[in-house]
Amino acid sequence: MKLEIKDVTKNFKSKTAVNNFTMEVETGQCVGLIGPNGAGKSTLIKIIASILYAEKGEVLLDGKKISNMKREIGYLPQYPDFFHWMTAKETLFFMGQLSGIAKETLIEEVPAILTKVGLFNEQDEKVQTFSGGMKQRLGIAQTLLHKPSFIVMDEPVSALDPIGRREVLNLIQEIKHETTILLSTHILGDAEEICERFVIMKQGMKIEDTTIEKLLTHNSESVVHLEIASENILWVQIIEKLSYVKNVEVIGKKMKITLDNVLENKDRLIRDTLEHKIDIVRFEVGSSETLEEIFLKMVVSV
Repeated sequence: MKLEIKDVTKNFKSKTAVNNFTMEVETGQCVGLIGPNGAGKSTLIKIIASILYAEKGEVLLDGKKISNMKREIGYLPQYPDFFHWMTAKETLFFMGQLSGIAKETLIEEVPAILTKVGLFNEQDEKVQTFSGGMKQRLGIAQTLLHKPSFIVMDEPVSALDPIGRREVLNLIQEIKHETTILLSTHILGDAEEICERFVIMKQGMKIEDTTIEKLLTHNSESVVHLEIASENILWVQIIEKLSYVKNVEVIGKKMKITLDNVLENKDRLIRDTLEHKIDIVRFEVGSSETLEEIFLKMVVSV
């Protein structure tokens, strides 16, 4: 199912939450919608899920208005809300019947979906006893119950502790091979782990649509990360004087070395290091900036 967002704008009184936003999500992709709190991510997700309506623009799924395609969409809010006095199994039966799924189908599907999200052994436990991660996994079960072609997730792990976060991320890794996913998050590491592509929002607008590899390549110099067995001040001084070395940053036994041309000169650096009988622990070509540093430069106004 291909998602098309075309020139979508949403205002709340004097504030523009989403501003002329356009993007596409192809069938089978897992795309991260990334941005700081207040960037407009949740508003856009709710427009896609037909919970909110835009003043301008349209959202299409397979070329049809998304409001007419609700049976093809699964929606996971940031805080899934359940009747706490119901058990996990009762919750899914109730939600399934509201969605028009036949009772005979639910008898077969509910145990299978609870097994998929790791809650089969807790199916008769009341939701009020569940941890945050368990509630989020139950929310994913509810989202998957009617077998949607496209799933939108709003900050699926931001409110969870490390254990719950890992459980949910692992589950998303599994289901992304079965359906198309768009998830919003302000945690860059989550997008880096599970998304092939991400779209960055700032003040309601799209400012970047890229892959992690392209973002690192376009926004940062390549450097060599060198770690040696023991601190060697003399060797650092020698490196700094090499003609092809532009800069050296040293933290203990680790160095970040910027070369004039990393592809041409990394082998020269290895040879020079070994000629001076320096014991290399790690030699890695990477980016001079982390993904988080690049992201912060893009979204934080100076």
